[in-house]
Amino acid sequence: MKVRLDHIGIAVADADAGTAWYRDRLGLTVTHVEQVESQQVRAHFLPAGGAMLELLEATAPTSPIARFLEKRGPGLHHVALAVDDIAAALTELRAAGVRLIDEAPRPGAEGALVAFLHPSAAGGVLVELKQPAVGVAAGQPQTVPLFRGPARTTLGDLELISLCDGFFALDGGAMFGTVPRTLWEKSLPPDSRHRIPMTMRPLVVRGGGTTLLIDAGCGDKMDAKSAAIYGLDRRYHLTHSLAEAGLSVDDIDIVLASHLHFDHAGGFTERRADGRLAPRFPRAKYIAHRGEWHDATHPHERNRASYLAENFVPLMEAGVLTLVDDEAEILPGVRYRRSGGHTFHHQVVIIESQGRTAVFTADMYPTHVHIPDPWVMGYDLYPVDTLTFKRAFAREAIEREYLLFFEHDAAMAAGVLRETNGKRSVERVL
Repeated sequence: MKVRLDHIGIAVADADAGTAWYRDRLGLTVTHVEQVESQQVRAHFLPAGGAMLELLEATAPTSPIARFLEKRGPGLHHVALAVDDIAAALTELRAAGVRLIDEAPRPGAEGALVAFLHPSAAGGVLVELKQPAVGVAAGQPQTVPLFRGPARTTLGDLELISLCDGFFALDGGAMFGTVPRTLWEKSLPPDSRHRIPMTMRPLVVRGGGTTLLIDAGCGDKMDAKSAAIYGLDRRYHLTHSLAEAGLSVDDIDIVLASHLHFDHAGGFTERRADGRLAPRFPRAKYIAHRGEWHDATHPHERNRASYLAENFVPLMEAGVLTLVDDEAEILPGVRYRRSGGHTFHHQVVIIESQGRTAVFTADMYPTHVHIPDPWVMGYDLYPVDTLTFKRAFAREAIEREYLLFFEHDAAMAAGVLRETNGKRSVERVL
C-alpha cells in the first residue's frame, strides 16, 4: 500500500478567526470551502507545501466536530493519508488486525472516498484514509469538465489571454431564472445542493505596449461563511494563471471593470499583512463606469450582497480609479458598450483589431449555455433590458462572427455564435 500525506485536520470553534490567523501569521490562504452534510461539518482548505491544512467547523451541535470541541477543545483532529485504492487498503489493514472505525469507504469532502482508523491502531492519532476524486474540483459534478487556462489567441495585432481565478457554484435555478431545470440541467448538471459549476475568467488584452486586464475574479478576501455558500475553490487562482501566461501583477497597466460585483471586482484589492486594503495591481490605473460606481456605493436590499466596498472604495482612496461613461474608449480598439440588465450600467467590452471583433460578455452571457435570448439570470436586476440587448446583439454576433469570451463558463473560455436552421450553437475556440 502506498500512502502520502493529504491533509491535517484541525478542529476550530471559529473558522473566520482560525483562517485569519493562518493567513496573517503564516501567509496561508483558504483556497476552497466545502460543507459535508453527512458529517455536519464545514471544511476550509489551506495549501501548505505538498499537503493541506483542513480547518473543521461544526455546522450542528450533533456534529462529531462539535463533540470533539466540547470534550477536548480546538486542536489537532486527524491526519489524512491519500491512497489509490481505499477498498484494497481497508482489506489489507483488516487482515493485519488493524482496528477500523469505518469498515467500508464513505463519501467525504472534495468528492473523495474516506474511511477512518481507530486512534488505538495508530498510537492515539485518528487517521483518515482518503481516495481522492479524479479530475473533480470541490463540490463540482464530474460530468462538467473544468477548464482552467490560461488560453491564448490573437485578434489582429492584439493578443488575448483568458485567465482563471478559480471555481465557485451558484444555484442553478437562480442562474437560469424562469427556464425550467429540465432544460438547463442537460448542459450544466447541478450538485447535491442544486448548484452549477462556474468559474471566474478575467481577460488580458495586450497590444501597443499596454497590458489591460478586464475584471479580476473574487480575490482572496472572502470570509469563510461566504466561501462555503458559494462553494469557492481557488486551489488554482489568478496568480497561478498570470504566472503561467508569463505575467505578474506588476505587468498590468490598466484594470477595467465590466461591473463591480464581488466575483468580478474582488480581485481588484488585497488585504496586506497589517490588515490594510490596497490595490492589488501596483502599477495599474483602474477604470470603472461612473453610473456603476454610484450604484455600487449606494446599494439597496437587492444588490447589497454583491457590492462589497472593500473591493473598490480603496481604489478611489488610493487615487488610482478613473470613472468613465457609456461608449468610453479605454484603448484604441477597446471600448465599453452598455448592455444593462444585470445591473443598470452593466458593460460588455468590445475589442476590435484589423477588421475582427471580440467581446468580453461578462454577465450578459455568463456561460455559453445562456445563449438563447430568454435564458436570463434570476440575478439580473433588469431582466427585460437583458432580453432586449441579447436579441439585437445575437444577430450582430452571428452575422459578424464575433469571438465571445464567457467569464463564468467552467468548461469553455471563448467561442463563436452560429445559427443553422434557426438553431443556435457555440463553436468553441478556446
